[in-house]
Amino acid sequence: MKITGVKAIVLRLPDVTTAADGTQDTCLIRIDTDAGITGWGEVDSAPTVVRAAIEAPMSNGITRGIGSALEDQDPLAIDACMRRIYDHTQYYTRYGAGAHAVAGVNVALWDLAGKAYGQPVYRLFGADQHHVRAYASVLFQNTPEDTYALAASLADRGFSAMKFGWGPMGQSEASDVAHVREARRGAGEDVDLMIEAGQPWNWRTALQRTRQFAEYRPFWLEEPLHPEDVAGYAKLTAASETPIAGAESESRLIEFEELIVVGGLDWVQADPGRCGISTMVEVGRLAARHQRGFVNHTFKTGVSIAASLHVLVAVPNTQVLEYAMTESPLRHELTYENFELEAGLVAPSDAPGLGFTINEEAIERYAVA
Repeated sequence: MKITGVKAIVLRLPDVTTAADGTQDTCLIRIDTDAGITGWGEVDSAPTVVRAAIEAPMSNGITRGIGSALEDQDPLAIDACMRRIYDHTQYYTRYGAGAHAVAGVNVALWDLAGKAYGQPVYRLFGADQHHVRAYASVLFQNTPEDTYALAASLADRGFSAMKFGWGPMGQSEASDVAHVREARRGAGEDVDLMIEAGQPWNWRTALQRTRQFAEYRPFWLEEPLHPEDVAGYAKLTAASETPIAGAESESRLIEFEELIVVGGLDWVQADPGRCGISTMVEVGRLAARHQRGFVNHTFKTGVSIAASLHVLVAVPNTQVLEYAMTESPLRHELTYENFELEAGLVAPSDAPGLGFTINEEAIERYAVA
């Protein structure tokens, strides 16, 4: 079997705002083969930049577009495909959007492999199917009162865990505390409450917030610092009694390892649309060796939810799945499967590949030329 084409498909809603909502646009990766088997992936990055990385023509012998590098390659030789991509694109894919594009290709290769072998992807990693507890992932609302109302509504829907993030967090001390207080009041005492800060502070301010939030019992405080502030994370995690989560921005194992070993993260978050399935599994196993929690970062469509589920059941030390609660049409229409919860739990599909079906009409509706 040979790869006959790699395509990047940019999708975008008609109205995109400054809200920290990754479901307003996306980039799908489609890999076709001469056997008629297609694999799909998704990238969480700047979609049009990703498309350029996929479609770029050859510049010289070691610099070409990712799609060009994979022409006529065996898609089941995933490690060989990844090495070939690196050899031909390393000038622009070691970091940032280029690395994210490679991640999306990696997801599509695993989806394709599962379909070719007639097995769900988690089986290819030697795992069995089991359920994962989903936490509702939402944004802080404009006012503490609105945050309370949203938390109460999620609790009424039966979620045993929920996360509020971004929005007004970081604007002022009083506002920060008020929003966390109202999130806890709305969620009730028996629900696990995660707080995502959105990288607004230095380590001293973040430590102060952990103490101010302590009475509301956060399950973790996420992304309080800039991702490159590893020294700050080391100081924060050494002093904080609240577990600290992060690493959603990373793509390479070496950066995850630094944040675990040097930064001391308690919870390691990996996004399949930024690091790919191969690296995500490695990170999960690395986190387990260091006795750290491992969780997905996913605020995209059903494609990334599916990829995350297969990884989470394939590695140890996982407890929860990020489950985006946005009302975006891309979140709900792009795949026919919406990964409905049963008693707050969700499991990966046992269908071959990642177990989702792309809605071609949704692609036509939201595609950007």
